[in-house]
Amino acid sequence: MRGLLRLSKGIDAFTEFVGNITIWLVPIVVGIGVWNVGNRYIGLAIGRTLGSNLYIEAQWYVFSIIFLMGGSYALKHGEHVRVDVFYSIYSPRRKAWVDLLGTFLFLIPFCLLLIYFTLPYVQNSWQILEGSPDGSAGLPRYPLKTFILVSPVLLIIQGISEAIKNAAFLMGYSDSTGTGKEHSAMTKQLRIDKGK
Repeated sequence: MRGLLRLSKGIDAFTEFVGNITIWLVPIVVGIGVWNVGNRYIGLAIGRTLGSNLYIEAQWYVFSIIFLMGGSYALKHGEHVRVDVFYSIYSPRRKAWVDLLGTFLFLIPFCLLLIYFTLPYVQNSWQILEGSPDGSAGLPRYPLKTFILVSPVLLIIQGISEAIKNAAFLMGYSDSTGTGKEHSAMTKQLRIDKGK
């Protein structure tokens, strides 16, 4: 289990790296959005078109990359959407079981299905070097569509890390991998339970 926890720590470090890169895309997408709005209003004021579809597409391209790349980072930090009606009142051990089973029964199968069904779509986009419907005034689509495959792969990898940490917790191993708040709380609870 110690070896698996080291693997988990490595995965967490990689996810943190990807997440930190993704975070830096946020001011870029905001800047592009401000540029688009400014161009629109200045263009209206002077009676000229200053913007172009290139900037509009760039804005939603960067936003899409943030959304697709940020999923594994959100999973690592426990910030993804979950229905807390029951989960919030569960003990740390029950939460670990729910998370462990959820990873293997829902997260990983869903990601594998997503890869399976989108792979031909992405391959086709690369084969035809799919471009923007606006032609040369837009951006190519095929690089962006690649992220449709990258996202579930990153989620699977981080899901494996989360499964390792939950299994280690359930087996009584101390969580020394520097994980998020939830696992720190689990570790504290484990120490309390063992002290009784």
